[in-house]
Amino acid sequence: MTGGPARLVARPYTGSVTTYLDHAATTPVRPEVAAAYTEELGRLGNPSSLHGAGREARRRLEEAREQLAAAIGAEPAEVVLTSGGTEADNLAVKGAYWGRRATDPALRAVAISAVEHHAVLEAAEWLGEHEGADVTQLRVDSDGTLDLDHLDEVLAPGTVAVVSTMWANNETGVLLPVPEVAARAHAAGVPVHSDAVQAVGKVPVHFARSGLDAMTLTGHKLGAPVGTGALVARRDLTLTPVEHGGGQERGVRSGTLAVAGARALALAVELAVADQEAEADRLRGLRDRLVAGAVSAVDGLRLTGPADAETRLPGHAHLTVADADVDAMLLGLDMAGVAASSGSACQAGVQQASHVLVAMGRDPQEARSALRFSLGRTSTRDDVDAVLAALPSVIENARKAYATRRPRPAATSGSVA
Repeated sequence: MTGGPARLVARPYTGSVTTYLDHAATTPVRPEVAAAYTEELGRLGNPSSLHGAGREARRRLEEAREQLAAAIGAEPAEVVLTSGGTEADNLAVKGAYWGRRATDPALRAVAISAVEHHAVLEAAEWLGEHEGADVTQLRVDSDGTLDLDHLDEVLAPGTVAVVSTMWANNETGVLLPVPEVAARAHAAGVPVHSDAVQAVGKVPVHFARSGLDAMTLTGHKLGAPVGTGALVARRDLTLTPVEHGGGQERGVRSGTLAVAGARALALAVELAVADQEAEADRLRGLRDRLVAGAVSAVDGLRLTGPADAETRLPGHAHLTVADADVDAMLLGLDMAGVAASSGSACQAGVQQASHVLVAMGRDPQEARSALRFSLGRTSTRDDVDAVLAALPSVIENARKAYATRRPRPAATSGSVA
């Protein structure tokens, strides 16, 4: 037997995905975005350099910044380019907390919704563990709607440094009342950040009108490559850098700026926003067809979120399935050529009880038995029909798997009264 670590051999995926309904995880790059990205990759120049090639790169970068800002109702100077949503969320939560604490040490609390993406949730928890922050998770009701009265209670002591609440939940698609949160927090003198990764390009998003102080967006949910994103932050919001280096991006996000990524992100956002209204109507029709067909074909399916479809993302269909094994459901759908998920794709592929559903009052088993179908620009009626054709047998097999794995009650002796 030889020593040394075992080698992991990567094997290509040989399955056939004919129905992709996991756009909330990532979505195809738009052809026109890919073309702009590829064109830029053929050019030379660091936008921080002073020579001609550097100045030309800077010009293209700033044009992309202006293009992005115009699409989301922001000023170009408010756009801080990042590598994606996770980096932007960390900069917003940690940076705002540190920035506020520097001026007032009494501001030691962070308030986040209980259904946040892990990028916000774990950033806040890190501040609690390493910086002594008092972290409060704002309650939601059984539909996933934020409890604004609880927010008022949390703000009342006057110790909150920053509030963060997402615009649209990545698992359920439920829209949170961001403008109301911003108004209440500002009345208490507290800045507000929102993770709008799932919202931009899917529902109307206008940074200036929202009342927010900071907002996160990412490219790969909109038709841009992975590794592109931005934190939109008001100039009067003090942010302490999370990482240090050359002092780019207002001195809060160091690192050589990726012109190709900036151009791709700006174009993808512009196109998504331009198509948003018509695309929302189209996706809403497909989503409603999927939900109605699934609920009528299979007993024990439950739609997550409010009954009012206008308070959910137009392309999200989140269903909990009674007495079914989630791994068996996802595997069965995959074998049928359908790509779906049980929730966020950012948890290293590990299926576990959804903290979102637990916060909504679901029991742990139900919180592990959810299916998320998220539709996007390439989704069609044929995709929906393919899901509806596969779903009954997939769930039947998943329920058999659940019955097999379900712990049996311990044997008892004697009679039962």
